[in-house]
Amino acid sequence: MSSKYVNFEGIKFPSVYNVEWLKFCRDEFVVKNDDVIVVTYPKSGTNWIIEILSLIHCKGDNTWVQSTPIWERFPWIETETGRHLLCTKEENGPRFCTSHLPIQFFPKSYFHSKAKIIYVMRNPRDVVVSLYHFSKVLKLLEPTDNFSKMLEMFSQGNVIYGCWFDHICGWLSLRENDNFLILTYEELLHDMRRNVDKICHFLGTKLKEEEIDLVIKNASFSVMKDNKMSNHSILPDYIMDHSQGSIMRKGISGDWKNHFTVAQSEAFDNLFQERMTELDQRLFPWDQC
Repeated sequence: MSSKYVNFEGIKFPSVYNVEWLKFCRDEFVVKNDDVIVVTYPKSGTNWIIEILSLIHCKGDNTWVQSTPIWERFPWIETETGRHLLCTKEENGPRFCTSHLPIQFFPKSYFHSKAKIIYVMRNPRDVVVSLYHFSKVLKLLEPTDNFSKMLEMFSQGNVIYGCWFDHICGWLSLRENDNFLILTYEELLHDMRRNVDKICHFLGTKLKEEEIDLVIKNASFSVMKDNKMSNHSILPDYIMDHSQGSIMRKGISGDWKNHFTVAQSEAFDNLFQERMTELDQRLFPWDQC
């Protein structure tokens, strides 16, 4: 295994994630009842949903998203820096936080709380394409120059945060819970307004039509890509190789068609059907959007 990764109970994490931190996160981190948590598998629209939620919180006003880095607005539960930000936050309103953790590593305290999770899924074909390009930009990852190799690793679950299928199946076991909302990247692209309404209803937030208009405008791909507090361009070169591209690449669905061969697509379709056969396929609407 590359030195860029650390193994925690069979799952690969970037080596900056100390095993002791991950254990603390699962066993000791205290989730509070009014926490709002974004959970995603990597490259599934994490930054986008954070931007949307940040703007909903501010009723469409972009002051916060233009002045505060995205990782400070929604700190990562599984990182030492994120936990420090969360644990030192003043008690004035809900804490916002983020995680890519598989359900078995998530803080145990959540499952006895009223905290709300928004779980965003994305077509795994686009996820693997995005992860392939991301591996060239983020220096915490081992770059994979060959897409076929990345697809093989992804299909086997030999990537950071583990198997996509396991991640989805684990978290979707909570889908009937009142404090758990499922969104998809593709539905957000297809009808942002409807999904902003859905999020507001889930959070108990009421926005005026003109405020929703501002949320939609300020969370657009073009606006986010130009926002240095959201596009990760302020990260130092030892973390991001900015010469290899941007963390925000295209902001579309269906780019997988430009990368998969016919044989790869058929093999992945078979794998998907094999792994997800017991779940209602209506949970995965990306082919219809």
